[in-house]
Amino acid sequence: MNKELKRISVVVLLMFIALFMSSSVIQVVSADGLRSDPRNVRTLYDSFSAQRGPILVGGVPVAQSNPVDDNFSFLRVYSNGPLYAPVTGYFTLNQGNTGVEGALNDYLSGTSNAQFFDQINSILTGQQAKGDAVELTIDPVVQQAAWDALGENSGAVVAIEPKTGAIIAMVSKASFDPNLLAVHDTGAVLDAYDTLNADPAHPLVNRAIAGDLYTPGSVFKLVVAAAAVDSGSYTPDSEFPNPPTLTLPGTSSVITNSEGGACGGTPTVTIATALRLSCNIPFAQLGLALGYDAINKKAQEFGFDSILEVPMNATPSVYPQTESDAQQMLSSFGQASVRVTPLQIAMVSASIANGGVLMQPTLVESILAPDLTVREELQPTVYNTPMTSETAATLTQMMINGVSNGVASNARISGVSVAGKTGTAENGKGDPYTLWFTGFAPADDPQVAVAVVVENGGGLGRSGFGNSVAAPIAKKVLEAVLNK
Repeated sequence: MNKELKRISVVVLLMFIALFMSSSVIQVVSADGLRSDPRNVRTLYDSFSAQRGPILVGGVPVAQSNPVDDNFSFLRVYSNGPLYAPVTGYFTLNQGNTGVEGALNDYLSGTSNAQFFDQINSILTGQQAKGDAVELTIDPVVQQAAWDALGENSGAVVAIEPKTGAIIAMVSKASFDPNLLAVHDTGAVLDAYDTLNADPAHPLVNRAIAGDLYTPGSVFKLVVAAAAVDSGSYTPDSEFPNPPTLTLPGTSSVITNSEGGACGGTPTVTIATALRLSCNIPFAQLGLALGYDAINKKAQEFGFDSILEVPMNATPSVYPQTESDAQQMLSSFGQASVRVTPLQIAMVSASIANGGVLMQPTLVESILAPDLTVREELQPTVYNTPMTSETAATLTQMMINGVSNGVASNARISGVSVAGKTGTAENGKGDPYTLWFTGFAPADDPQVAVAVVVENGGGLGRSGFGNSVAAPIAKKVLEAVLNK
């Protein structure tokens, strides 16, 4: 009998230990994750009844919670909603949270571990706890300039401070008004969401960091050039044969340079000239000579294949394994299956601008307590060092030449040295091109790196080019920074 009691006692003791451990894990380890989980309806409804912290740009709220006379106490209001929607995201009753609203929900709702003592104080005083404010790195002047410059085009603009990684502009079009999704009428929210979700322009997608990704075209040549120069086996003066057309190995497919004819009209062509004139055939030969592994390693050093938190998760850009020499050659000038986000391309330029050092990109300048004292502040962090400072200086000069005396000429700014690279990416037989520009200025002391992508050929089908459409947009963004 005593033996059986002992067995039962041991089982009961083990059950209590298991219960204690599981509850401890939930309360201590998993608490933040459970609170921020968009499926946690209780937390969501509590958040609507609390005074959620504002999202600030230049100290001015672009999202804030205003008191209302209903069961939820506060209504989330977005000022200039479409301009900032890709950054702020939305905060809804039943469709989850996106953007900064979702990524930093625990801070904004006042439920993070950092706000533990605020929560205790609210219990003792009986006052409702308030959420923290999030100050963004976005510069309102540059954001507006990027929005205006993109105009009616579908696409995106990302501008980054090379020295800090601070994202000072993030624009995506088509956009939407988050106020439509913030109302306290479930039916109205669902109707608005369904309408936006069904819109063929995909306004809910932040094209700067997510979506189906883009074929990069010639802006990817910067990655290939970095891999070549950084290897020590090539210099800007390294030469390749310069035929006007090239049949891809093992196929009947013929590639040409974007302008037609030989690159510069000489029997051989240097890497520097090929980048300046954005010639495909020399880069196809260079990419085949380098091989997949060397280019893939360099792409990964720039952030390809990695999830970036800015704080929202950015979809990884990809440089997939090539299966043939033909694919390798196509991928080496940004075709085949290479796919990127504008953020990733801006990061490539930012690394070149910063002497080969790539800083972690971020949208968060600081987290402010309800009394506006600083709780956390941006500390610039090195993400990686994809190249030597010598390689970065070499690529900078090659990009300067592309603007001053090459096919990126529409990014020129009087009295300022601009480094840049255009891209005109093919998407399929007869489909409009995807148009690109990336670069930085001033080239001798970079204050901003930018990437611009324009979908559907900028309305020009297959007649538009990166230099004619994307470069002038980038120029306006660069000028907005330089003229501040």
